[in-house]
Amino acid sequence: QGGGSAVIDMENMDDTSGSSFEDMGEMHQRMKEEEEAEGEAGAAEEEDGEFLGMKGLRGQLGRQVADQMWQVGKRQASRAFSLYANIDILRPYFDVEPVQVRARLLESMIPVKMINFPQKIAGELYGPLMLVFTLVAILLHGMKTSDTIIREGTLMGTAIGTCFGYWLGVSSFIYFLAYLCNAQITMVQMLSLLGYGLFGHCITLFVTYNIHFHSLFYIFWLGVGGLSTLRMVAVLVSRTVGHTQRLILCGTLAALHMLFLLYLHFAYHKVVEGILDTLEGPNVPPFQRVARDIPVVSSAVLNTTAKAVALTL
Repeated sequence: QGGGSAVIDMENMDDTSGSSFEDMGEMHQRMKEEEEAEGEAGAAEEEDGEFLGMKGLRGQLGRQVADQMWQVGKRQASRAFSLYANIDILRPYFDVEPVQVRARLLESMIPVKMINFPQKIAGELYGPLMLVFTLVAILLHGMKTSDTIIREGTLMGTAIGTCFGYWLGVSSFIYFLAYLCNAQITMVQMLSLLGYGLFGHCITLFVTYNIHFHSLFYIFWLGVGGLSTLRMVAVLVSRTVGHTQRLILCGTLAALHMLFLLYLHFAYHKVVEGILDTLEGPNVPPFQRVARDIPVVSSAVLNTTAKAVALTL
């Protein structure tokens, strides 16, 4: 060790010097790994907390949205139920005075030639509904006075189905046709117009069911039924633009209305009996009141018996 230089004798060094240096390196490396592990664990916990927080927030928002939708649906359902359950909705369609109904019945038989602007149609259903029920009663009266043998319930159901089926079915069909032809009329107005048009049918059938003359029926068919049909045609003409549209719409309504009256007068009872034959088999002929079974005795036997009695006496 001379000359101011430091020389380390590796052979005289303690064996533990190198080991202690290595131990410090290992400890430093271990501490570094533990710090990294703790950092990753903390980051994972923070991510888990954020995830749980977002999940909880989303769940809370979902519950709030579901509750709000439930409340909105409940309010709409209750409003719809109260809307359809409230009888006041139908009051405007049936709030009519008897004087007004009488005036409208008379107006349904008077055609008015007015094409420049739409004619007024009563938007009420009381008069038409009563006319339909009146027509049902007249049909029942006509079937009872005829030779139709049928149960009362089936008779009533068939008459109601025929009258209401024509009123509702033809009104819907003409309303659809009017929509295609750009006619200015609503469904309620169409029901009212066709319902009041049945007033002529009621008069014609009531008279011809009690007075059985075909010539009288044809007079009433052309006169009374024709006037009510012309009234409806005039109203539709005033609410339709275009000659072709008017011809299609008014011709269809006039043909259906007049043919329905012919159908009720001539073919109604036969149609009813045909339906019953199909559903229940052939109709059983009605029981007729006949005399008691008494043997027929000829005049010769009577004379012989009288002579024998006279001789005995």
